[in-house]
Amino acid sequence: NMIYSSMNASVLYPSQCYLGEGPLWHAERNSCFWVDIEGKKFYEYKWLEKTVQCRRLDYRVTLIVQDKDNHLVLGLEGGIARYNLNTETITWLIDIEKQYNRHRCNDGKVDSRGRLWVGTLQMDFMEGAGSLYCVNENMELQKKQDKVTISNGLAWSLDNTRLYFIDSPTHKVQSFLFEEETGQIIFEKDVIHIPTGMGTPDGMAIDEEGMLWIAHWGGFGVYRWNPLNGELISTVKLPVPNVTSCAFAGENLDHLLITTARQDLSEEDLKKYPESGDVFYAKVPAKGTLPHKCIF
Repeated sequence: NMIYSSMNASVLYPSQCYLGEGPLWHAERNSCFWVDIEGKKFYEYKWLEKTVQCRRLDYRVTLIVQDKDNHLVLGLEGGIARYNLNTETITWLIDIEKQYNRHRCNDGKVDSRGRLWVGTLQMDFMEGAGSLYCVNENMELQKKQDKVTISNGLAWSLDNTRLYFIDSPTHKVQSFLFEEETGQIIFEKDVIHIPTGMGTPDGMAIDEEGMLWIAHWGGFGVYRWNPLNGELISTVKLPVPNVTSCAFAGENLDHLLITTARQDLSEEDLKKYPESGDVFYAKVPAKGTLPHKCIF
């Protein structure tokens, strides 16, 4: 019987997303972003004013990162695009698996050198149909892993020698040796195994102690795991089952921003868990680090 501490989360904004995902702290704007993948829209929440703006797109949107000019790069169904926050216009950058029917980008993050790592999936979750890619400084697409089913959480160790990666149905966090200069990865080992009773690992964030905060789909929370010994340290409990992702937010990066989903819940479930799809936050006893920006 593991004894671990638990915290509660509060609703930050009742967004009622069908599939909330992709939380991001944008320090320059003092705001946080998240997406509703199936709703084809993304939100911006101003941290101090507590105001929200929702922007609609013609594509499923799955991830948001910053570019070097503090505008956005979005992962979409079929590729990635730049989004100019002043003009609210989209510029397509690169196709990713656009040729395949029912494929889309999923989770993604920027590494310390400004390269964008983005995974794909087939929308009926066909086994092994997805891949993990890296878009480098010259905007070239490099396939890093194939035979991925649901490409999800990504995080780099604080010394940038490891890449942690989640392919959700495996119920594991994999560790890859990461060569910062070239972006080369070599599988090292599985570092965390999530028991089925705790849900399925989805998005993930790393704190300044090197611990991983993992959203558990079906697990009613975000769980803090130690990748060095595979042990569970603590949990942030949520009043909804389908927890999708998390990111550190706020001026001190000591709040956890948590996205959730209504997807896969019956009418009965939704009556029981009406806050499904809302965005939550929790003050946590750890701080994150600022997300990196795309070099392109």
